[in-house]
Amino acid sequence: MMEIIPAIDIIGGQCVRLTEGDFAQQTTYDSNPLEVAKRFEDHGIKRLHLVDLDGARAKKPVNLAVLESIATNTRLSIDFGGGLQSEEALTQAFDAGASQITAGSIALREPETVKSWLQKYGADKIIIGADYKGANIAISAWTEESSYPVQDFISDYVETGAKLFICTDVSKDGKLQGPSLDTYRHLKLTLPDAEIIASGGVTTINDLEVLQEIGMKGAIIGKAIYEGTIQLKDLARFVC
Repeated sequence: MMEIIPAIDIIGGQCVRLTEGDFAQQTTYDSNPLEVAKRFEDHGIKRLHLVDLDGARAKKPVNLAVLESIATNTRLSIDFGGGLQSEEALTQAFDAGASQITAGSIALREPETVKSWLQKYGADKIIIGADYKGANIAISAWTEESSYPVQDFISDYVETGAKLFICTDVSKDGKLQGPSLDTYRHLKLTLPDAEIIASGGVTTINDLEVLQEIGMKGAIIGKAIYEGTIQLKDLARFVC
């Protein structure tokens, strides 16, 4: 069964969503992330993707208190990302209650560092963020496209011992226009050992059904929940 993973993105302690990762295209949905997380849990959700957007800009965790509050007051398994640039930051995230962390831009910039994290903490604890524009990995908070093909990026990390990947099509993120199904089909076919979590553009229950058929490990849902194109009650068949 594919894992359903709602996303909570945090700016200033509040639950927000961006479009294409652009801080200028920000919508605030709720001032209380804990209450949002509890609503997810009440509908049978077991996983949460928590992103510290302030931390991503500051290059160090900023909203650890939000992580700790959700980890303490729910049973959700939380993967936490945003600003994790050092082992000290990883320790802070795990101490605050993260079950897993997502290594984002550092996975491209400092592969040896992330490889050491994989060896120390294990491939179940470290998720590799494979954010891409076009066919290549996106960098600089999604504002630039590198020359590193997403397929090669994932393949290289599989060879170093990684197995979990959040694969986000930046051009789709927050637009409610459907996910990049062809890309996911290709990645699943060519990289069968990679457990890929689809992210970006998930808009309808049908999107989730197709992603499950393709063989995705999980699907992250953000704006679709907050805008109501996917109702929490309709996720019951995926989370039972």
